[in-house]
Amino acid sequence: MPSTTSAVQPAQAGAQTVPQVSVVVSTRGRLDLLERCLDALTRQDFAADAFEIIVVDDESNRYTLQLVANWRARTLERGMRLAYVANDGAHGPGAARNCGWRIAKAPIIAFLDDAMVASPGWLTQAMAGFGDQTDVLCGRTESPHRRVPAAHERDAGAPDSEILVTNCFCRRAVLDALGGFDERFCAGWREDIELHFRLLKMQANIARSPLATVIHPEPPARWGASLFELHKISFDALLYKKHPELYRQKIRRLPCWEEYAIVAAIVIAVLGLVAGNEVVAVIGCGAWLVLTAMLCIRRLDGAAHSAVHIADILVTSALIPPVAVFWRVIGAIRYRVRFA
Repeated sequence: MPSTTSAVQPAQAGAQTVPQVSVVVSTRGRLDLLERCLDALTRQDFAADAFEIIVVDDESNRYTLQLVANWRARTLERGMRLAYVANDGAHGPGAARNCGWRIAKAPIIAFLDDAMVASPGWLTQAMAGFGDQTDVLCGRTESPHRRVPAAHERDAGAPDSEILVTNCFCRRAVLDALGGFDERFCAGWREDIELHFRLLKMQANIARSPLATVIHPEPPARWGASLFELHKISFDALLYKKHPELYRQKIRRLPCWEEYAIVAAIVIAVLGLVAGNEVVAVIGCGAWLVLTAMLCIRRLDGAAHSAVHIADILVTSALIPPVAVFWRVIGAIRYRVRFA
């Protein structure tokens, strides 16, 4: 891999230098978040002409274009490079990031989500930790005033991410070798994990910089959020198809037998009712009640215990198993893989 220097040297006046790092910010119609993100990036203690910011608009609207144009005008005198790119192709976080890094000029690409707020020393600390043999560097993401997690946050299934693409620096040569992000992963954290799995397979040198910090303010969770996230499970089938061993090692060791058992109990109860067999119907209903109660207890363990959240768990625990199984079946069919 090509080497890079961690020192930041200001460019000579009037010289058009190649930036040391290109920051790709993906956004999708969240103007308030993008405003906050760009404000933090323009306040970096890194030389203004040593990096560029590429905003990739995954929704392509004139309001985002105008916001970026305003920031460009405000930072022009400082020599800061700020570009807007409309993603008119495939959509999703992977596609947007591909659109950004492929037009970037620097040998090192940094990825940032519009919800992230970079600390003033984010770029300086990351580049200082990016050694000659480093292929990828991951910074630290903090969530201030972190609350007790809601059930849906744990239900999402995301492990403690070893690579969080929303705060990640990667050599362009590595991205070229990998072919960029798999654009089929267009929801959740799956594109992060899939990239990490490919990096592990190519034996990339992955470093960490705990001082390269970004803040991720947590939005309030909406009621029933667990159900709205379940469609992303279909992408687990593709992740399993591409990396079956790593998926079982790092994501889920065994299939979700609990959810399948609950669905089986529902089917038994329905068949018993249809057939007029009360014994079978009662057995099915009893099994469903016991298994669902166990699921509720497990989801409540360590989660917020407000009345609203408890009500959320009671309702969603009854609905999650059949919906989750439905999306797993959809994923298995869509990607033609035996996945459970």
